[in-house]
Amino acid sequence: MKQLTYIALAFITTSLFISSCGDKRSPGKIYMPDMTYSRAYEAYAELDSNVFTSNRDDAGHKIFYNSSPVAGTVKQGEMFAYTGTNDSAGYKASAAVKNPLGPLSTAEMAEAGRIYNINCGVCHGEKGTGNGPVASKIGAVANLTLPLYVTMADGTMFHSITYGLRNMGSYASQLDRKQRWMVIQYIRSLQPKGTTAAAPAMDSAAVATKK
Repeated sequence: MKQLTYIALAFITTSLFISSCGDKRSPGKIYMPDMTYSRAYEAYAELDSNVFTSNRDDAGHKIFYNSSPVAGTVKQGEMFAYTGTNDSAGYKASAAVKNPLGPLSTAEMAEAGRIYNINCGVCHGEKGTGNGPVASKIGAVANLTLPLYVTMADGTMFHSITYGLRNMGSYASQLDRKQRWMVIQYIRSLQPKGTTAAAPAMDSAAVATKK
């Protein structure tokens, strides 16, 4: 009897030893494979309409999926969303918003200037004086070197770039949040020095046009 026990133990030990000499990269048995290996998903593949729906009213009968990011999602490397509302109250409150960027490096300022000339210079001009190539066709283009804009808060300027103002449309789709703040710093470099922006001036005409 003891001999059989020893033989059984030897067999089990040998089996364990042999099984432990397998592929070292294999994790072995996986308790919950769906959590270990993500299922492949083709982002642009057509979804089966019998299973998926983009209509929230059908969410109880099918799997709701509209491919949109979750509300409040911020992509990697992106700054947090600007929460000011597109109305007169949001415009006024924007004066309290500070530029989150520190002083730009020489390379960053050069990049800000490049972005400005591509997106803003055609109207506001290379020097910000409102004499860009298409300014005469649009009309009422702001001269950013005037005291009104020199003393305007960075947040108010950001609000205007984000939502648009009068003849100027929104640039939120062309410029990400960091680029908008960078452009504002570049605009400051074009403005005359010696005028403080501690007391932000509000464009009353602009506020009146907001709803």
